[in-house]
Amino acid sequence: MQKYIRWPVTMILMLVVFASITPAVSAADEEEEPTLKATSHQKHQSKLAKHEVPEALARFSFVSDLNFEYPDAVRGIYVTGNSAGGSRFETLTKLIDNTELNSMVIDIKEDNGYVTYKPEEELPYEGVAKNYMKDPKEVLKALEDKGIYPVARIVVFKDTMLAEARPDLSFTESDGEVWSNGKGESFVSPFKKEVWEYNVEIAKRAAELGFKEIQFDYVRFPEGFEKRDDELQYDLGEYADVDLDNVKKRVKAVTDFVSYAKKELEYYNVDVSVDIFGYAATIEETPGIGQNFSKISDNVDVISSMIYPSHWTPYFGIDKPDTEPYKLVNEYAKVENKVLEALDNPPTSRPWIQDFEAPWLYSGSTFQYGVDEVEAQIKALNENGIDEFLLWNAVNSYTEGVDYTPLD
Repeated sequence: MQKYIRWPVTMILMLVVFASITPAVSAADEEEEPTLKATSHQKHQSKLAKHEVPEALARFSFVSDLNFEYPDAVRGIYVTGNSAGGSRFETLTKLIDNTELNSMVIDIKEDNGYVTYKPEEELPYEGVAKNYMKDPKEVLKALEDKGIYPVARIVVFKDTMLAEARPDLSFTESDGEVWSNGKGESFVSPFKKEVWEYNVEIAKRAAELGFKEIQFDYVRFPEGFEKRDDELQYDLGEYADVDLDNVKKRVKAVTDFVSYAKKELEYYNVDVSVDIFGYAATIEETPGIGQNFSKISDNVDVISSMIYPSHWTPYFGIDKPDTEPYKLVNEYAKVENKVLEALDNPPTSRPWIQDFEAPWLYSGSTFQYGVDEVEAQIKALNENGIDEFLLWNAVNSYTEGVDYTPLD
């Protein structure tokens, strides 16, 4: 049974007053400690400490009946709802048991807009909830028993199901049909606050289940949106009268969503993370999709850049990034570190790295990703002071024999 406690305003005021009365600091307390390199866990806890509430007040926030501790550094894998709710779940937990991996990012709302379990309270759109996980609570209990840190992945603005159910929340062609990309996927608009509320409500339910972190993916407009901006019909909502050009409006809408989600989830004691294109860290802001790396990073606990070598065109002076995973990740990490160092309160960096092949890049034989290629990406991150990472494989088939042990 989850525990919720509501409190009167007068009680809050009293507690704030008591919390403001602190003992004097002695000269001994002010002595400097030797400087040590912080581990990822220490840096993460330090970030959280900046937002601590008094212990008395903390009692009035959500308390889960499951207990998960943040690992020394999150080293995780992506897990679909089908995998989490099926026979593959045992294989994946064994992988984590037998390696230095320690976390799972599990789909709660996936790429088409389906929610991967059926909540007790119905969702507002019929047919959205699927029974991929018959009992997500049992999945989380199994993770708790094994000490595996759980992250709930929620795909936000790529949502074919919602776009088709509510074209008014989407982008439509001149004939009124919902626009879709070359893969038949549709998006809903980051300008529409009803879309924000819908996704954050799903996130709150995931937190109530016991997930310790909410990871938002596809926090953006469709790729290349700047090329079809004038062709598609859509409602700007509250952004119609904002005195900004179209690029800046898109950036503001995406950033505002992240800020809104973070505030709405404070009560639930979960971290908030966002997946973002790696190239967003290398430019001021993306012209079409509305991602500004620094502004999004300012509003999250964790930033997860998708830095799969296969997803880069020639970049950083590398002609074929897919074939040079160490060099690509090394060059990227240097850029990201500079961007995050410029922030007053940078989030934890936890990039997505590649554990799959990219046959679409090759007319002949495909460059293979095995132990050496996966370890090369981890080595490049570690050498740049980044000791957290997530492995992506769409079908959850991960390379055997990889050494995930962090560098000393």
